[in-house]
Amino acid sequence: MKKLTLCALVASTLMTGNVAADESTYVNPWKHCGIGAMIFDDNSTAAAISNVIWDLGTTAVSSKVSSVESCDGKEIKTAQFIQDNYKKVLEETSQGEGSHITAMLNMLEIDANEHTDVVKSVRLAMAQQLQANNASAQTYYQALMASL
Repeated sequence: MKKLTLCALVASTLMTGNVAADESTYVNPWKHCGIGAMIFDDNSTAAAISNVIWDLGTTAVSSKVSSVESCDGKEIKTAQFIQDNYKKVLEETSQGEGSHITAMLNMLEIDANEHTDVVKSVRLAMAQQLQANNASAQTYYQALMASL
C-alpha cells in the first residue's frame, strides 16, 4: 500500500508540476537519467517513478548512467545542486534572494538582471506546489526550467 501511495504521489507530482510548454527543450534528470531511464527509455514518467522509488532520485541526478550526452551539463549540475541544497534553496526562494539562489542561477548562466524575475516565477510555482503538497526538488527544478 505504501508503494502504491508513493507511486500515486510521484505520478501526480510529475503530471501536475509546472513544466515548460515544450519539455523537450531541457533535460529533466529524474525522467531522462539514471537507472529509470535505462529501464524505461521510451517512458519518461515510468523512468521518473522508478528513479524516485529506487533512491528518491539521488542516483538519477548524480549519475550519467543512461546517456552521457544528455545527462551532463549545467542543467544536470543545477539539478544536483537543488537536490543537495533543497531546503536552503526553497527557503531562499521564499525570501526572494540568497547565496544559494544566486549560485544556482549563475550555474545556469542566467543574467543577473533576470534573477529577480526568475525567482518571482519560481516562488509562485513552488507556492502552488507546497499548497498542493507536491513540493520536491524535482518540482522545484521543473518550476525553474519553466521560468527561463
